[in-house]
Amino acid sequence: RFVAGQPQLTRDNLQQIVAVTAQIGGGHDLGSTIAAVKQTLGKPGLIPPGVSYTFGGAYKQQQMAVRGMLKVFAAAVVAEIILLLFLYRRLLIPLIIMGTSLVSTGAVFVGLWVTGVELNITAMMGMVMIIGIATEMAIFLVSEYQLLREDEGLGPRQALREAALNRLRPIVMSTLAMILALVPLGAAISGSGDQMLQPLAIAIIAGALVQLPLVLVVMPVLIELTTRRDQAARAQ
Repeated sequence: RFVAGQPQLTRDNLQQIVAVTAQIGGGHDLGSTIAAVKQTLGKPGLIPPGVSYTFGGAYKQQQMAVRGMLKVFAAAVVAEIILLLFLYRRLLIPLIIMGTSLVSTGAVFVGLWVTGVELNITAMMGMVMIIGIATEMAIFLVSEYQLLREDEGLGPRQALREAALNRLRPIVMSTLAMILALVPLGAAISGSGDQMLQPLAIAIIAGALVQLPLVLVVMPVLIELTTRRDQAARAQ
């Protein structure tokens, strides 16, 4: 729907500029709206020669926020690696833990795609939070594994099995409690007010669901393989 406004021409670097504003109607998000506008403006012959356009307003602010959040995400990964190196004083275990965390963040894209929710700044905040959540769960398991190796003298495989069993309930219950608490927000049951934070909830739920088997199953297998390889190298 087009509404007539007050005609106004401004200049920037001696070029005439016309500002066109719009409001997004219900049922549409910013990303899909901008994509539709770009597709329409990209049709041959629609924009005459010598005329160009740029997007500003909320879209420009969102792009700036996304770039800033990417820097925050990278800083979070670096900080976690430094912490893990300080904690374990070896490289393999921190790499395994961070690999687990990063794969968990990849589940965010799948969760958003399945639910049909746009990736925005709040979803990226959820990805940063997943890095911390998955790393915390992994530290619980690795700490129990090291304790069993040092205090009870168990072998790598047995220690990993016992550590996974000992930490199974607290890890599962912590993850389940977090997911259940975020389900109402992810479903946006209270209306439009929740839609701003819905991507955040979906991102955390998707990442938490994936980090659970990664921490309890995949990570112990990787630790055992690397430990076995180290032992074989030392034996030679």
